[in-house]
Amino acid sequence: MTKTVLVTGGTGLVGRAIEAVIKEENPQNEKWLFVGSKEADLTDLQSTRSMFERHQPTHVIHLAAMVGGLFHNMNNNLDFLRKNLQINDNVLLLSHEFKVQKVVSCLSTCIFPDKTTYPIDETMIHNGPPHDSNFGYSYAKRMIDITNRAYNQQHGDMFTSVVPCNVFGPFDNFTPGVSHVIPGMIHRLHETIYVKDPEKPQEEKTFSVYGTGKPLRQFIYSIDLAKLFVWVLRHYESVDPIILSVDEAAEVSIAQLAQSLVKAFDFKGKLEFDTSKADGQHKKTASNGKLRRLLPDFKFTEFDSAIQETVKWYLENYEKARK
Repeated sequence: MTKTVLVTGGTGLVGRAIEAVIKEENPQNEKWLFVGSKEADLTDLQSTRSMFERHQPTHVIHLAAMVGGLFHNMNNNLDFLRKNLQINDNVLLLSHEFKVQKVVSCLSTCIFPDKTTYPIDETMIHNGPPHDSNFGYSYAKRMIDITNRAYNQQHGDMFTSVVPCNVFGPFDNFTPGVSHVIPGMIHRLHETIYVKDPEKPQEEKTFSVYGTGKPLRQFIYSIDLAKLFVWVLRHYESVDPIILSVDEAAEVSIAQLAQSLVKAFDFKGKLEFDTSKADGQHKKTASNGKLRRLLPDFKFTEFDSAIQETVKWYLENYEKARK
């Protein structure tokens, strides 16, 4: 029997990565549909229903969300809460109504409690309030896990979720003020080198990184995450969330990230840190122990290599990159 897999948010960073992985695999018994915001307004139930009627999915990977970087979240918590609650409720309700066999929804490590012990794992999601900077987004995402459990308990639906660490790669959103840390820094470093004072020698230019550079983060390359998403869809049979993250030893500081980007761009100028800007959470180290037990031999792309690939894609696709 052929699976029909509907990927919401399919034109974004992770959706494009999954599309690339599936294109390379070319599975014969699966039909994959990657839909974006032009296809349907997922905050609207009727628009979402029309999409389900058109495609009749047997499986859903739910990536669609209102997302943004630290400062965008801090200023718009109500919007992040309401829109994401609407999107998630509509997608899960219609997945139930259309008897979808499996839904894999995307959460985020930023939903974990602000005050916690590290490393965080799947059992700790609801142990306390999230960081105050993005509480709207975080609570909306946490509710996916609650809703999954309720559908499973009441109707037996196999609705589950994954928790990726910070994702980056080709097709990311590089829009200033909206983008996450890596695409935001890529865009600003490119502006520093090529756009601002183009006649000025690189050696005389300064790339300013927001914050102290001390916060620690785990970053996963979008192609690696895409492969893990496909594995979860095909093989992971539990309502309980699963963290999809690089190993704890692969954690890097924002300062290390900045140095990796400088190297990838071959930037000859000065690197400085603007300590007047907020750092956000110092760390949110996640354990991928559950993933490693189930998939012990998975090989993650080395961080500097993944950064180089992302910068290469950005430079080659600068005119059409989202910014």
